[in-house]
Amino acid sequence: MELGFDRDIVGGQPRLLVIESNRNYLGVIARRLGEFGYRIATADSAQAGLAELHRVPADLLLCSAKLPGTSGIELVRMIREDPANRDLPVMLIVGRSDTANAVKAFEAGADGIVRKPCHFEVLAAAIARQLTRAEAVRQLIVDKAALDARVISRSIELGEVRDQLRAAESERRRLAGIVAGRAA
Repeated sequence: MELGFDRDIVGGQPRLLVIESNRNYLGVIARRLGEFGYRIATADSAQAGLAELHRVPADLLLCSAKLPGTSGIELVRMIREDPANRDLPVMLIVGRSDTANAVKAFEAGADGIVRKPCHFEVLAAAIARQLTRAEAVRQLIVDKAALDARVISRSIELGEVRDQLRAAESERRRLAGIVAGRAA
């Protein structure tokens, strides 16, 4: 299956951080997503996931909404408040009939939800879409910074030209005064 994401996002395969407290399900998710060409890091709690995220950045976080201690929903809120990770794509895993947590996930800032049990082809396509979108946002940020730099440069040039124009106008007035004085 060909995935629609840019494989150069992190100089190779995109790195996913998967957080799930059920170690068996975590293993299945990691293995299956690895088959789609993703580099996988795993954690079994929000705290371990945050530590891993700070150790080595990820391109996307896939996390269970229900975790012991800090929930996946609270983890999303924490990530959205962290300047270093606020733009990280986050998808939460919720139960098939868990509408309340699905709504809470989006309210907390999740980019998408995955209903459990999931079809891994659909999950891989959703992840690819989120990675493509995240790369587009990163490129927009780079382009904006370049445009801001150009605007600043042009503003400085405009100020210099304005100063030269004032000096030239002052010199023109001085010369006009000299000419008017000689004519009188």
